[in-house]
Amino acid sequence: MNELFVLHAEICKTLANPKRLEILNALRHGEVSVAQLVRILGLPKANVSQHLALLRSRGVVKARREGLNVYYRVANPKIIRACNLMREVLTEHLDQSVRITRKWEVASRAVG
Repeated sequence: MNELFVLHAEICKTLANPKRLEILNALRHGEVSVAQLVRILGLPKANVSQHLALLRSRGVVKARREGLNVYYRVANPKIIRACNLMREVLTEHLDQSVRITRKWEVASRAVG
């Protein structure tokens, strides 16, 4: 069981980068070429390739070569579902924070 927590932590570290999360978001609907990812993300090809290499080495994405092009896809659709779930949690948290801030502002104006 301890090994599972170590693997979990490693995947979380791999995903703890906004650009890698953007790459996963770009791959959410299927294969995308490296050239397309470069255009979508607006990053240099070398930078995109480094992120993809790390994601590939951790088993998060898979690559397929076709001629001069390399296409990437998410290795397991559950990865996208996990990212979606985390984004939902964060959105709820942000919404709650905004509501609390607004209530505080209204209360402050009423007192002041």
